Amino acid sequence: MQTIWLSGAEWLAVLRIGLGLWWLESWRHKDRKGWFERGTGIAWAADVAGKHRWGVVRTGFRRVVEPRPKLIAYVVVYAELALGMGLVTGFLTPVALIAGLLLNLLYLVLMIHDWAEQGQNAMMALISLVALFAMAWQTWSLDAAFGLFL
Repeated sequence: MQTIWLSGAEWLAVLRIGLGLWWLESWRHKDRKGWFERGTGIAWAADVAGKHRWGVVRTGFRRVVEPRPKLIAYVVVYAELALGMGLVTGFLTPVALIAGLLLNLLYLVLMIHDWAEQGQNAMMALISLVALFAMAWQTWSLDAAFGLFL
């Protein structure tokens, strides 16, 4: 593989780190007080799920999220932080890539009517898939430093 400026493995590390920064930005701009104290994030998602064209989404949301809104709010917010930190540092990278891919697919399905969200989540999922199959933790990562997943 020929590349410009960096090696292929280094460019994959740049892609992985960029995805991690994207997750960290998603975490940073969340109104955590609103999510945790007023339930704004889950209330918004409940509104979206309640109007969803697919019954499985409405039913799944009612069964999984509605009975435990505070817990799910913490899971979502801190999952984004953990994903960002894991991908930027390259720690447990395959786990972070798979978890991020699943979270993006959940977001994509929930927000199927929102074209902007579909684009963001589709691209983040694609980057996760490429980084996973290209083993983007081989360079500039704690996984490589510790000899994990090689």
